[in-house]
Amino acid sequence: MSQLPKRNETNAEFHWRLEDLFASQEAWDAEYAKVKKQIGDIAAYQGKLNDAATVASVFALEDELSLGVERLYVYASMRHHEDMAEGRYQALSEKAKKLSVEANESLSFITPEILALSEEKLKQMIDSPALNSTYKRELREMLRQKPHILSKSEEALLAQVGNISQAPSTIFGMMNNADLKFPKVKNEQGEEVDLTHGRYIQFLESRNRDVRREAFKAMYDTYGKWRNTLAATLNANVTKNLFYAKTRKYPSALEMSLFGDNIPQSVYDNLIATIHRHLPLMHRYMELRKKLLKVDELHMYDLFAPLVEEFDMDISYEQAKKTVYESLALLGENYRKVLQEGFDGGWIDVYENEGKRSGAYSWGAFGTHPYVLLNHKDNLNSMFTLAHEMGHAMHSYYSDESNDYRSAQYTIFLAEVASTLNEALLMNHLLEKTTDPKEKMYLLTYYADQFRTTVFRQTMFAEFEKIVHAKAESGEALTPQELCDIYYELNKTYYGDGVVVDKDIEMEWARIPHFYTSFYVYKYATGFSAATSFAKQILDEGEPAVERYLGFLRSGGSDYSIEILKKAGVDMSTEEPIAQAMSVFENLLDQMEQLTK
Repeated sequence: MSQLPKRNETNAEFHWRLEDLFASQEAWDAEYAKVKKQIGDIAAYQGKLNDAATVASVFALEDELSLGVERLYVYASMRHHEDMAEGRYQALSEKAKKLSVEANESLSFITPEILALSEEKLKQMIDSPALNSTYKRELREMLRQKPHILSKSEEALLAQVGNISQAPSTIFGMMNNADLKFPKVKNEQGEEVDLTHGRYIQFLESRNRDVRREAFKAMYDTYGKWRNTLAATLNANVTKNLFYAKTRKYPSALEMSLFGDNIPQSVYDNLIATIHRHLPLMHRYMELRKKLLKVDELHMYDLFAPLVEEFDMDISYEQAKKTVYESLALLGENYRKVLQEGFDGGWIDVYENEGKRSGAYSWGAFGTHPYVLLNHKDNLNSMFTLAHEMGHAMHSYYSDESNDYRSAQYTIFLAEVASTLNEALLMNHLLEKTTDPKEKMYLLTYYADQFRTTVFRQTMFAEFEKIVHAKAESGEALTPQELCDIYYELNKTYYGDGVVVDKDIEMEWARIPHFYTSFYVYKYATGFSAATSFAKQILDEGEPAVERYLGFLRSGGSDYSIEILKKAGVDMSTEEPIAQAMSVFENLLDQMEQLTK
């Protein structure tokens, strides 16, 4: 393999321009000194937050301090990510982390002190002209949270329990990443190699069925040997959730987890119910997969196998930018003008270099344009990554442009919508443009698998979590066999009779790290569905749908997530957005079946 170039050997034209955040190290140091002083200043407010003018004043200083910390932290982290081995920025990143912890500690008195006020006093404050609309909204949110906040001594006790509550996740992480040892399996060349988490997916994507089968069996045999320990670990996590729900006076662990974003439980239940109604589409896709793979029986280890012959799409970075730009024409000239600014204006760090952080992300600090980290390869996946990350960046750009600091922060529930919408419009553009049936089939299978993994599979995970917690809440024991049985039956339901649901899959629950961040995975499915719904509306309606969507981007976090989407024409409390996404999936299947005739 050719050696990766060092950072200083790469072309600066493809580097992001972090000087737009801080022009020099001296400028960073000056901001650091200013924030240190503000941390001292904030303490003067402690014990005095009992009138609207003082609350407005402390909120304003909190915003200034938080933005200073954000700018320092983002800059130091991104410098560190350019070359993780470079000592100077390693140290700067650590310095910024410590400052962030110090700042959070200094601000921690604000919410409890305001919440200690009576409900009547809080309502009076909300009506006061001394507070702007953003701060009024903050107090209304605190008032909403008030029934679930305990006394000062109880909150202090819960804070101490915090470290213990991390134990299930920490233990699982150590076991899954460090202690579990998998056997050797044969690769495509017939060589014995160690099975690892990273190689597992590569083996499942192998064209050699024996390789897929052997890796699948070896993976779940290994987890099976630890089923009692892993069941006890997951059980401990469920027990922790039940403890917090009961202590904070929530009806259930699920409702507790949805409360922060103010998402009604009906959204979660509706996702599962709507996907259940559309499972015949998933079953149809499985039949198609069996036909394309030319196998008599489709097994669980065949679900990631490539469906079309190797199709090499060699796409340079310049070509990727051009195609993404063309594909987003529907979003209007202003959107594309800003997008081009992002391409040309030092937003993006493009290529891999020695020591650079892997993967891709969009990040930044309020008041400066967003940034995107890539490790671009000249292929289809990297082009979709560019579209995805620029979707995040454009969301941040419009959100920052239209809101003050506090209202610009959008939630995780909304975060994946803009990125996935860009991917949907790019896919639509590529499918319309291609005249090669082989390329078309390659694109269709790529997209269909995103529906399978992001909507169906994540909804199945969400349903598993709901069932497991409900059983625990009703006093049932979650034995290893009970967990296996629930998981196995869900797989049979979701994949249908066209698939041989191998018994080994009953242990898959044991290797899903997301189950330790409970009731989180549903956001992947709702985000994907909302984005697909937006894309369908834009393609069907044109201008009115585009205006609603741009309104969504400009909303940031100025209202509750569910309300922001609703105003933009995507009501996640109904089945419509998910049904619209399913109609797109159905159309993909129609096209794939047409090509296989």
